[in-house]
Amino acid sequence: MYDIVVIGAGVIGAMIARGLSKYDLSVCILDMESDVAMGATRANSAIIHAGYDAKEGSLKARLNVRGSEIMPQVAKELGVRYINNGSIVIGFNDDDAKEIKNLYQRGISNGVRNLSILNKDELRKLEPNISKTAICALYAPTGAIICPYELTVAAVGNAMDNGSDLKLNFKVERIERCEDVYEISSAKETVKAKYVINAAGLYSDEIAKMVGDTSFNIHPRKGEYLLLDKECGGLVSHTIFRTPTEMGKGILISPTVDGNLLLGPTSVDLEDKSDVSTTFEGVGKIISEAKADVENIPFNKVITSFSGLRATGDTGDFIINLFKGSFINVAGIESPGLTAAPAIAEYVVELLGKTEINLKKKAKFNPHRKPTRFFKELSIDEKNIIIRQNSKYGKIICRCEGVSEGEILDSIHTNPKATNVDAVKRRTRSGMGRCQGGFCSSHILDILARELSMPVEDITKSGGVSNIIIGKTKGGEQL
Repeated sequence: MYDIVVIGAGVIGAMIARGLSKYDLSVCILDMESDVAMGATRANSAIIHAGYDAKEGSLKARLNVRGSEIMPQVAKELGVRYINNGSIVIGFNDDDAKEIKNLYQRGISNGVRNLSILNKDELRKLEPNISKTAICALYAPTGAIICPYELTVAAVGNAMDNGSDLKLNFKVERIERCEDVYEISSAKETVKAKYVINAAGLYSDEIAKMVGDTSFNIHPRKGEYLLLDKECGGLVSHTIFRTPTEMGKGILISPTVDGNLLLGPTSVDLEDKSDVSTTFEGVGKIISEAKADVENIPFNKVITSFSGLRATGDTGDFIINLFKGSFINVAGIESPGLTAAPAIAEYVVELLGKTEINLKKKAKFNPHRKPTRFFKELSIDEKNIIIRQNSKYGKIICRCEGVSEGEILDSIHTNPKATNVDAVKRRTRSGMGRCQGGFCSSHILDILARELSMPVEDITKSGGVSNIIIGKTKGGEQL
């Protein structure tokens, strides 16, 4: 039996589990997917928001600003890339200018540091490619960018390295309270825990209902994105937002920590919690708004499109509460959820401190984790030293991203271990370049099969029934 079960291995569940691993507690993370970071975290804008957007006095505002403040240290400890590039909200007319002043005042009230309002000349000095029709902007120098799934993998791995367990392919179907213990069951397995933390994203309302809490509902809000080649990453240096509306912050234009250019997301409310399709209409909206905001965007350099689903609650704020003394909901964590994640973890620990659980700090908690992509950041001389020690680092598997076999092996054997092609991709970026895996995927299949001692036909793209090879031809070649 565990002290605490965390349901959900997205960035919120990951940061909570890492926070709990600092204490003498037995912790288990459950997720229905074949890997961590497979929900909203997987398709995320990757922005660390400064904190000027959330309503004064809300949990969103408080946890956004706190998360923004502590994220640099969290990223450093976990070996995750974090770039403090700053963000800009642009305005095109008097109504936008009025709203930008409101955002400025709200940011000041929320405790955001160093905000300023720019005129058109100051704006273009910062961003020469901004639209000539923009007349003003809000500048937030504390804005930043990060990789959401890199952060999640690192946080879960750090929690595991400090004693936590991870159970994947565990779809919670039933939760029963027996005396002082919860029994959490999938179709194949049951785990027991004294406390449960519900960080199940889109499905958090369904998990809550299993213990009798019907106080909130979650619906999906789809956002589509376009990702451009690395040669486009320098078109803007800051994250560019339009003046926000009720449906969100609109189409953003931002460099990524990997040097690409990201455009999106759209914002469409849905009922289907599994619809991550991309649409002609969505792509058209992104292109239309992006080219109105920034000039000279080379849309012919798009290398992929994708979409994600945000878990939108019906309360207008983050839903974080203690139910029946031992069940904690962490739901409705839409934007700025990624930014707030480490602060949400602190807040959950505060809630647990109000229960009967014994929060005793571990004497040997290790907050540090070796960077996943440490090899790429080394000098040529340093790389050669490592290659002499392990020749696998000298064999490049993904040419677009320069990923070596040594790094792929690390992803398969380091917590949380990659067991399919997309899991390797999230950890190493193999397959994320111009050819989108056209040349490296077959090699990664072979490496996974060899390292996991599995037939290559059983290796999947993303878990489940996503098999890539289905058999052999008469000549013996794999299909």
